[in-house]
Formats: sequence, C-alpha cells, structure tokens
Amino acid sequence: MAPRKQQEIFDATLRLVSERGYDGLTIEGVAERSGVNKTTIYRWWPSKAALLGAALVEADTLGFDPPDTGSLRGDLVAVVEGIRRLLTQPPGRDIAVAALGAAVHHPELDVRGFFADRMAREKAIFDRAARRGELAAETDPMLVIDLLAGAVWIRAVFRGLPLDDDFAGDAVSAVLDGVAR
Repeated sequence: MAPRKQQEIFDATLRLVSERGYDGLTIEGVAERSGVNKTTIYRWWPSKAALLGAALVEADTLGFDPPDTGSLRGDLVAVVEGIRRLLTQPPGRDIAVAALGAAVHHPELDVRGFFADRMAREKAIFDRAARRGELAAETDPMLVIDLLAGAVWIRAVFRGLPLDDDFAGDAVSAVLDGVAR
C-alpha cells in the first residue's frame, strides 16, 4: 500500500475515533472517509482494534521525534511540553482520550504498541544523557517518563485543570531534583 494512502486511512481512523469514540469507529466509516475500499483495509488490518492500534503508532498526526536540546533536563521539559500539547489541543486531545480511554473497556484494543514505540524513541534521550554523565546508572527511563506523562494525564485529562507555562519545568524539576529538603 502506498504510504500516502496508508496515512489517509490512519488519519480517517483517528478522526473517526475522536468524533465518535471507539464504539463509533467502523472499517466502513474509515473506508468512506479515506476513499479506500474496505476490503483493502481488511486485507491489511483484520479489525478496527488492529487498525486503531496501527494508526496510533504510525499516523503522522501523532508523530513524535525525541527532542535533543543538549541536556537531560531540557529534553525532558520538551517531552512534557509535547505531551501537554497532545493532551490539551485538538486533534491530539480528542484522539488520545477516546482511543486510549477505550482500551480500558475493550481488551482487544492493544495500545501497548503506542507506548512501546514512544518509549523506544524516548530512550535516545536517556542514552545521550548517560553519555554526558547526567544520569545515575540505576535510573529507570520508563519510570521517569511514566512519572512525567502521568502528571500531565492526571492534571489535564482527569482533573481538567489547565497546565500553565511553568508546568513542564516544574514537573521535570520535581522528578530530577526531588521535593524533600
């Protein structure tokens, strides 16, 4: 399948899930919006769960390139800013909340690929920081990312509170520097 057509399918998938939720996502709806025959879509993805899982990882809409600011702190602030934008601005906000929220009630929707892909990309941040001597050897990169991303999810999605311009820096400082005296 041509990459352009694949992106059209992924974009249609993410638009539909953001508008109608996972229950309203159908292969027929994706076919109609993307202009691709539904049998072609089924040939590549056997179910809407498989299609959405692929779209979450492969769609340009949710693309992610790890930042390289020259410091661990700067890179992590940039990551938190990216997550903040994803969860507070359309279309990312609607896509993330609908798709990732659906995974709780629909075990066939496996979103581990989305998180594994992000972590594989974010690992470069920690590899560079280790080479620069900024990172303790026992640091668990996934724990650091989970703490930071979780803070954004809780504040923006679950509490519905705004994230001010200092949020990313404050969150990264709390993780890197600690909060105890």
